[in-house]
Amino acid sequence: MNPGTHPSYEATARAGLLAEAAPRAGFSDYLELTKPRLSFLSVLTAMVGYLAVLPGLSGVEGPARNGWTLLYVLLGTAMAAGGVAALNQWLEADTDALMSRTRSRPIPSGRVTTGSAFVLGWSLCAAGLALLFAKVNGLSASFALATMVCYLALYTPAKRWSRWATEIGALAGALPPLIGWAAAEGRVSTLGWILFGVLFFWQIPHFMAIAWIYRRDYAAVNFPMLSARDTGGGRVAAWSLANTALLVVVTFLPVWLGCGGAAYGVAAAGLGAWFLWRAVAFLRPAGRELAARRLFLASICYLPMLLAALVLDRMMFF
Repeated sequence: MNPGTHPSYEATARAGLLAEAAPRAGFSDYLELTKPRLSFLSVLTAMVGYLAVLPGLSGVEGPARNGWTLLYVLLGTAMAAGGVAALNQWLEADTDALMSRTRSRPIPSGRVTTGSAFVLGWSLCAAGLALLFAKVNGLSASFALATMVCYLALYTPAKRWSRWATEIGALAGALPPLIGWAAAEGRVSTLGWILFGVLFFWQIPHFMAIAWIYRRDYAAVNFPMLSARDTGGGRVAAWSLANTALLVVVTFLPVWLGCGGAAYGVAAAGLGAWFLWRAVAFLRPAGRELAARRLFLASICYLPMLLAALVLDRMMFF
């Protein structure tokens, strides 16, 4: 018999051709799996939490503050955030494959297998927790663990059944500053919780803008998000404005409570007025798509400028 016509030979040859044709995962694919831009936000806010603590100001004896501790905080937070992102994509591979903005991600595109994503995600999460626990302190590791649980066990499944998934996700996204604060102080005092509030309320208009831009994607996979239910966008815009207003109020708490100075207060007022203006523009039905994109871009600029103003104000004037 001609070996080329044997069924087992043909099957083996076909498998070999498919394996050769399949794209091989490279470093960039695995890096993309960790959502580096989103993970960077967690690292940035953890660093802000660490730097905003001023030694001796809290009245308690905190842990040693040095460059190594900060490095461990940043590395541990980065690994934990990257691991959570990989596991999130592993859990949502089915819906990611159906949405235009996510179908090119490493798993639905076939560049990374689900098994590889699972191993990478859990390995990074475990390594991040171990580093924070061993080299920083247990409280920092606890906040990192709480972030993982909130994001993977609450937010990710809630996207499939709850209108409040965005708010649940905002809880997870607001925890990283507490990782840094706990590392620097050994506890979390008032300003640390204010930072938590800032991150929580900032995320609502930020993600509402994204949700409106990609509302058809979310509707296609039956995610019960507000933007998929509110076809006119009025409720989405109103909810964004309400949370933006609450955000502005929370940003003034450091000044009112004596945790921030006049320079920070001026920055918070100017930035808050600008962000509110963008949220108000989102209310108008005419041009809502463009207003959503401008609100999203404003949110990206607003947060780092506000946090930088707070840290610099405390370092220079306290």
